[in-house]
Amino acid sequence: MFHLGTTELVIILVIILLLFGVGRISKIAGELGKGVSSFRSGLKSEENPTDPDQNKG
Repeated sequence: MFHLGTTELVIILVIILLLFGVGRISKIAGELGKGVSSFRSGLKSEENPTDPDQNKG
């Protein structure tokens, strides 16, 4: 099994920071958060459809 320690995680984060920069990382994180929230809302709307015609086949 592959285990990452604290030191390895810090090194990986520093490398990512150097490659992308702080501004781009914040944009990526923001877009990822929006995508996850959109995905969750999509799942909730699929579980509780408001339109009864959607369930008709």
